[in-house]
Amino acid sequence: MRTFSFEAEIKKHPKLNAAFVEFPYDVEKEFGKKGQIKVLATFDRLEYRGSMVKMESDCHWIGLTQEVRKKINKEPGDIIKVTLKEDIEPRVVELPSDLKELLEQFPEAKAIYEKLSYTHKKEYVRWITEAKKAETRENRLQKTIELLLKGTRTPDNQKK
Repeated sequence: MRTFSFEAEIKKHPKLNAAFVEFPYDVEKEFGKKGQIKVLATFDRLEYRGSMVKMESDCHWIGLTQEVRKKINKEPGDIIKVTLKEDIEPRVVELPSDLKELLEQFPEAKAIYEKLSYTHKKEYVRWITEAKKAETRENRLQKTIELLLKGTRTPDNQKK
């Protein structure tokens, strides 16, 4: 499997609070696909699992989350070293035991959770596990069931 290495300027999305780098090769030629490509990338030696997508542009983009930009101390306009290869490994989010037990009690919520993307599953688990107090964690567990049953894909911007 080919590994690609290049330097790229971090660009700011014109309409969103988001940043990305452009993949400087022909995706269809290199991967035999036109759409989304799951990748294992490094940005200045920080490993990242994400996707390349083609959004309103002539080339594919690789998003750099705010968390990634903070860790590498880079912002739009900065140059970074990128290496990437196609990520063919399954993307599995390990459920904490309390969430697993709770989802078993709510089969409808569990079915909705299982249909979520890897990223959205990861966001729910992170939101729960980052709670500092047991009470906050318990509240977030209960709120997760409510949010899932409402069809909310991510817990972002939720109150404790």
